[in-house]
Amino acid sequence: MKERTLSQCPTLDEEDKLKSQGYELIAGIDEVGRGALAGPVVASAVILPHPAKLPWFGLVRDSKELDSRKREFLFALISKEAVAVGIGIIPSQVIDSVNILKATKLAMMQAVEKLPKQPSFLIIDRVTLSQCPIPQRGITRGDKLCLSIACASIIAKVTRDRMMEEFDRIYPGYGFAQHKGYGTGSHMSCLQKLGPSPIHRLYFAPVKNLMASRSSGPLASGHSEPFASFHTEPLPSCHSERAKRPKNLTQGKLREGSGDGPPGSW
Repeated sequence: MKERTLSQCPTLDEEDKLKSQGYELIAGIDEVGRGALAGPVVASAVILPHPAKLPWFGLVRDSKELDSRKREFLFALISKEAVAVGIGIIPSQVIDSVNILKATKLAMMQAVEKLPKQPSFLIIDRVTLSQCPIPQRGITRGDKLCLSIACASIIAKVTRDRMMEEFDRIYPGYGFAQHKGYGTGSHMSCLQKLGPSPIHRLYFAPVKNLMASRSSGPLASGHSEPFASFHTEPLPSCHSERAKRPKNLTQGKLREGSGDGPPGSW
């Protein structure tokens, strides 16, 4: 097997710049699972110690560039040495109800709300959170450029992968432990044979179209209570008190990122 070719190491350049502008706690935010056909969308918010240069910083990459062994290794280090880590989990029922972009932002806001310390600024991969009062910036390719965002991608990825492995035990036969809910050929074949499970996203086009080809009746009512133990509370306040901007920073309107899901997923 060929070794994965790693991109350039993400840096703390963005965090350094914000720190020089007076922001103290800077949270990087990313999500995983937007393009999957089953399972939750999971987001994480990570505040790294700053200034600091821990030896493992140079190993961090966007989670998609790392194998599972390296992700697990870095997950443990980030969880131990980060100033704060928050995780947001939005189940498939909510994704079907509100669409994947809104569900992604809800997961991100939930992750910020669950940080034990309130951040003073958010740097987010691609999108911005218009309902969150904390100063923020959406950064294109943020998971490849910004160390805090890359760390958040690792926390979110490992969290979601572990959940999908557990769902593989609860709903055997679909291969969730292998494909993690993404639309592989083997996944689609199992879905054709078994119909949707309680964690499938029934209104994502591949699932919806496959079910329509199986029957002219309504979609199978797979969404019973598979996520009873996970978070389904209303939209969090993203830390209720508005974070104060430093006086030397001009106020400007945040640009809303597009960040739609993959073509045909909704």
